[in-house]
Amino acid sequence: MHRFAFVLPFGVLLSAAALAAALSVAPPVAATSMGVPAPAVAAASWLLVDVTSGQTLTASNADEHRDPASLTKLLTAYIVFGALRAKTIVPSQMVNVSERAWRAEGSRMFIEPRRAVSVDELLHGLIVQSGNDASIALAELVSGSEDAFVVTMNAEAKRLAMNESHFTNATGLTNPQHYSTAADLAKLATALIRDFPEYYPLYSQKEFRYNNITQPNRNRLLWTDPHVDGVKTGHTEAAGWCLIASALRGDRRVLAVVLGANSDAARAAEAQKLLNWGFQAFDTVQLYQSGKQVTTLRVWKGAVPEVPAGFLADRYLTLPKGKADQLTLTMQAQQPLIAPIARAQRIGTVKVALGGKPVAEFPMIALEEVPPASLAGRAWDTVRLWFQKD
Repeated sequence: MHRFAFVLPFGVLLSAAALAAALSVAPPVAATSMGVPAPAVAAASWLLVDVTSGQTLTASNADEHRDPASLTKLLTAYIVFGALRAKTIVPSQMVNVSERAWRAEGSRMFIEPRRAVSVDELLHGLIVQSGNDASIALAELVSGSEDAFVVTMNAEAKRLAMNESHFTNATGLTNPQHYSTAADLAKLATALIRDFPEYYPLYSQKEFRYNNITQPNRNRLLWTDPHVDGVKTGHTEAAGWCLIASALRGDRRVLAVVLGANSDAARAAEAQKLLNWGFQAFDTVQLYQSGKQVTTLRVWKGAVPEVPAGFLADRYLTLPKGKADQLTLTMQAQQPLIAPIARAQRIGTVKVALGGKPVAEFPMIALEEVPPASLAGRAWDTVRLWFQKD
């Protein structure tokens, strides 16, 4: 991770860490448009995202509807993690296994109706062993039935802006109305890593033993790349071989989604290729820190003459390696600024360019509230503004 200082056109020297924004007006452009050739990937659909900055580095057919297979279980786990955090279920809780869960098709952890199983064991069976039986048992525990759980799945998908996804089951078994996209699955995996850091380490566990059967995690990269710490594999006849892999090197996290590869080995190789390229070809720089003042702006008709300006949230930018010195930042303030001004009200914009080409812009906000001045003060500033226009 790098931090830089830049000179804005009006001559104020600012640390790049001080340039912040609550939301981007224009999201950072995909790095593929920054002149960096992407590797060829042998898969039906793929996407690589820098999780730290949120930028997509390369993608192909990323919005194409695909059978997600067991990648579905990321959403199943996301909802179960939420129930654990809300304490509606607890890890030590024992679960009676239904016949429906016991008879689940496909990959299984081999739970049995006559033997209660803990939530913690079911989570390991879901995540490490990719057990369809574990998925159904957890869905029934959280929502009463898998059908009711599916309603929650689709609601959560909508909340996470997975707008090209629809789910019909908690396992990933093929159904014409069960689909997602590489872009949506990247959003889901990113949200899981961000929202549930206490549970994410489960995705790096290499094996789990239950019912005297030891099964390995099917993510090959856990054995071959020490930086990879998740996240999930999937395979059906319709889906092909799928893998979402995430790696953390230093402060940077990069996530690859590979859908429809030709084999288990191919999905691992293609995901590794994308991860390596993402780390080797790009840097991620911190542009600002949340809540840090970058400047003050003149306020008219206010109880105070100036308002501190800054940004509400941290923001990072991913750019081709070695190009950070080509970044330029310009500030455009909204003038005249007339009170009252609310805290977090947008009062300007910071625009970022690389080599003269726009790559992002972020709204600058008021860090403090500015109430209106007295009647006399407002009248005086009205006269001053009138003369200023001349």
